[in-house]
Amino acid sequence: MNVLKALMTRRRFLQVSGAAGVAGAGAAKLVGFTAATSTPKTAGAQARGQTRVTKNICHQCPARCGINVYTTNGRVHAIYGDPGNPIANGKLCPKGHLGTYFLYDPDRFKGPMRRTNPRKGRNEDPGWEPITWEQAYDEIAGRINELRKNGESHKFAHFYGRGWGPSDAGLYGAWGQLIGTPNSAIGHASMCAEGSKRAKAATDGNNSYNAYDYRNTNCMLIFGAGFLEAFRPYNKIMQDWGHMRSKSPKTRVTTIDVRMNPTMAASDRYLMTKPGTDGAIALAIAHLMLTEGLWEKDFVGDFRDGRNRFRAGQTVRAFEFEEKWTHGLVDWWNNELKDRTPSWAESVTGVPAREIIEVAREFGTTRPAMAIMERGPTAHTNGVYNGMAIHALNALSGCMFAKGGLFYQMGPSYGPGPANPADYMDDIANEMRGKYPRIDMARTERWPFTAHMMQESARNHNAGDPYKLKMAMFFSTNPIWTAPDAPEWEKMLSEIFVIDTSPFPGETAMFADIVLPESTYLERLQDSPTYPFEGWPMTALRVPAIDPIYDTTEFGNMMIEIGKRIEGPTGEYYRRIDSVENLLRHIARGFADNPGDNGVNDFESWKEKGVWYRKPYHWRQHRGVFYEWDGEGYNRVMSEEEVKEKLIKTASGKFEFKSSHLEGHADYIQRELGIPSARVGYPQWVEPKHTGGNRPLHFVTPKTPLTAEGRSGNIPHAIAIQQPIVGGNDRTYLEVHPQTARDRGIRDGDRVRIRSDLGTIEAYVRFVPQHRPDTIVLPYEHGHWAQGRWATGQGRDRTPGNPNEITANVSDPISGLACYYTGKVDLERA
Repeated sequence: MNVLKALMTRRRFLQVSGAAGVAGAGAAKLVGFTAATSTPKTAGAQARGQTRVTKNICHQCPARCGINVYTTNGRVHAIYGDPGNPIANGKLCPKGHLGTYFLYDPDRFKGPMRRTNPRKGRNEDPGWEPITWEQAYDEIAGRINELRKNGESHKFAHFYGRGWGPSDAGLYGAWGQLIGTPNSAIGHASMCAEGSKRAKAATDGNNSYNAYDYRNTNCMLIFGAGFLEAFRPYNKIMQDWGHMRSKSPKTRVTTIDVRMNPTMAASDRYLMTKPGTDGAIALAIAHLMLTEGLWEKDFVGDFRDGRNRFRAGQTVRAFEFEEKWTHGLVDWWNNELKDRTPSWAESVTGVPAREIIEVAREFGTTRPAMAIMERGPTAHTNGVYNGMAIHALNALSGCMFAKGGLFYQMGPSYGPGPANPADYMDDIANEMRGKYPRIDMARTERWPFTAHMMQESARNHNAGDPYKLKMAMFFSTNPIWTAPDAPEWEKMLSEIFVIDTSPFPGETAMFADIVLPESTYLERLQDSPTYPFEGWPMTALRVPAIDPIYDTTEFGNMMIEIGKRIEGPTGEYYRRIDSVENLLRHIARGFADNPGDNGVNDFESWKEKGVWYRKPYHWRQHRGVFYEWDGEGYNRVMSEEEVKEKLIKTASGKFEFKSSHLEGHADYIQRELGIPSARVGYPQWVEPKHTGGNRPLHFVTPKTPLTAEGRSGNIPHAIAIQQPIVGGNDRTYLEVHPQTARDRGIRDGDRVRIRSDLGTIEAYVRFVPQHRPDTIVLPYEHGHWAQGRWATGQGRDRTPGNPNEITANVSDPISGLACYYTGKVDLERA
């Protein structure tokens, strides 16, 4: 298929958007290729002129690095890390400089549009016609008003990906409350990294990602986190890596993963484990730490007489051990850990027992030492139990809330918004409250632990269970391409009224009835509280480097303008909110009583500096004693009640090796995972359930440093360096062990077919002898059938295909995380 056919918007879109010069792009080399572009209204910049530097936040990943954006004569020409931003420190990662590619992407939407073709499908031209923002807002609000009158407001849903703060995704709570829908909003966390959050909620009571003190740790175990590829904050991690690996003593690093990657290559040692078995290695490490007396006794506790009674295969009497900041250690040992020897782990994982022993001894004898994880170990049906076993090592090493350890993020000192939504509820909103479940069935008996189950939404709609949607609005997410069993979304979106807000012509937009194009991040006013970073509170601000070069706006303003058109008191509420800028000015008033370390105390100083933050983190644990910052130092000793309230938020106020959180849903876990109800609380080995039956090869689709939030497929320079291990240039390759390929008559560079229970996709092979022979790897980012000329034009035939089309929609029953890495496939020459 040539590029003109692959671009779903075709001639009519090109006329509306002003994009041109598509012909021949698919055959052009990606490196150094220059496309003809439409001329934005800021073009024509002269070589010399006055340069303005604007504070902003990078949008290439979740890290939220502060950037300085250089604009001369109305055109952005350079982006650098902001020296005043604690994440960036004046530096950027390789993809941080790609912002101008996003801004001047020739395939961007140029203004709001309405679909004229009632038929929807991959091969259907939407037949776009340009409309005004007022026309778009009026039509959307009119449809919502009609749903409300008919008692069907629950049939409107918002789906979102990367939320930033109160000025965008933060508006969703009030929206759902006032409109009367439980489906505002359904986030993408269940297709991202929700497993690690649920593992921590089960053990230390915090349903959140950790913050880390990387620079002061002396030992790290990295379980499937892609630390030097896609972990957050990526830019700062690379800075800290240099410090960690050059300081004295050097931080010792072991990577546990299923494939060779940059992190593994840069580590001191690695353990190449089978997919889904990370938890077995963590349990074996914990077993050895106990049998050899290597746990941190000041935090965990000790035997009353000081004699270690942990012996492989032997039980311990509970009264003999006195715990301090942990709960259930002896029960865990007796019911699970006593049998989880390194030799047992070798039989499960394929990793030699001697290597597990070496890692365990180094981890157990080095302080501070931390174990980190992310999507790799948790994207399986046993994901939360894998995560609990890994996180248990942080309790055994005593690094919880300690220097060189891990803790949780504090939030910024925001003031209240312009209005309280509770004061604007009408009869419809009150009647609809709690009347219907969400379309994804999160927070119901079907998924009791989960906050979001986006991947279930299309399947539930298509089955009419619990009902069918009539409208959906998408912000910063593209599940028709990113979700497992992605074709389910094509069916759903073909049946309902769709609003897409992406700046770019992605797959969701091809099924949209109205496109409301958001401004790119360099044109946008938007706040961004930090993702978990170093614990102390921080929030940055996106300040537009230039006015929007096309007819676009912030997503928050879209929400507010639609809200103003909702009948009844809802409209009055949004008139009080007025605009994103008004909202931000109100919440920035909270800085007046708590100025940032850099002097930020109001909205104007926030715009000038680009970031508000206050150091230090307020709490620290040292040798089993918790201290709170008193303004001069960690001098005030905390009580057990204070620790429970502020830090370890479990029922016991301790790190729980026997989780009361999971025990509260014992019947559900027993039904879904087959674990006896008396054992559900323990970090334990649970066999993963791989999809694909007896198919021989594990199929893994990791992110790489150039993933760029799933939008780098239309950036030629990103594509060219997408795959650091095998190279590339104009396409992404399937990484295969040479023997695995030769057994199937496949040569390096051959075109191959990957087959799962759902169907097939094709790709080209590169040999990687460092990978496991039973695991094939296709980095996630490509296989687009929309998104722009380069995204759809890779190679002559758009290979590789989208791996999500052959990934089964199966999720961990506890976290709800989609099991992207648990599928098994066949491989053959195409």
